[in-house]
Amino acid sequence: MTTVLITGATSGIGAAFTHRFAGFGCALVLVARDEERLRTMAEELRSRYGVEVETLSADLVDRDQCRLVEERLASVGAPVDVLVNNAGSGLPAPFPHSPVDDEERMLDLLVRAPLRLTHAAVPGMTARKRGVVLNVSSVAGLLPTGTYGAAKAWLTAFSESLRVDLAPQGVRVLAVVPGFTRTEFQQRAGMDLSSLPEWAWLDAEKVVEQALKDLRRRRPVSITGLQYKTYAFALRHVPRTVAARMARSRTGAK
Repeated sequence: MTTVLITGATSGIGAAFTHRFAGFGCALVLVARDEERLRTMAEELRSRYGVEVETLSADLVDRDQCRLVEERLASVGAPVDVLVNNAGSGLPAPFPHSPVDDEERMLDLLVRAPLRLTHAAVPGMTARKRGVVLNVSSVAGLLPTGTYGAAKAWLTAFSESLRVDLAPQGVRVLAVVPGFTRTEFQQRAGMDLSSLPEWAWLDAEKVVEQALKDLRRRRPVSITGLQYKTYAFALRHVPRTVAARMARSRTGAK
């Protein structure tokens, strides 16, 4: 049976991945900070899909708690076949207008945590000659958009590099690059996106559906929606000075 570990599993894109993999009959390891919410989701998944569900309450910014998830990923006796690095956070104000400690915590969650979790998971995957790593990045990483965008740009580049390095060993890696998606992310980050047009919004389920299609097609990056595919294509062809001006009028997306 395939076992999938998902961080940030109780809401948004993480929850959509959780339900999709449960529908495939996969065993799940759900990681999030809210223990009560994890317990409720686990009960729902067991009842609805009849799958095995393990929960790990962990704040990935805390190094000791992150290490517990690393140890679970490195388990030989209960191997994880698919890792979904989805946990994320944002800040309401651009650099340097947020406290530097908040900036550092965000970088720990967006960069340090997926690096360490992937490092823990990959040796077992390569030994078994199979495995999947899905890294949830953002279109914000395509533009110069402060610390958040820089972190997401790193995650996309990291994923593409890993994909090349690990393909000969049977491990697939995909950068999932959503645009603005209806989740709790914006509210938690204190972002006011009420002026954003309806066409700009994506559904988390569509993001996951597209990601799994692109994984099967062995593509390096998954972008959902014609509007964001067009956006990404345009950014590859405009001067960086123009991209910088575009970035000033946008906030981080996920």
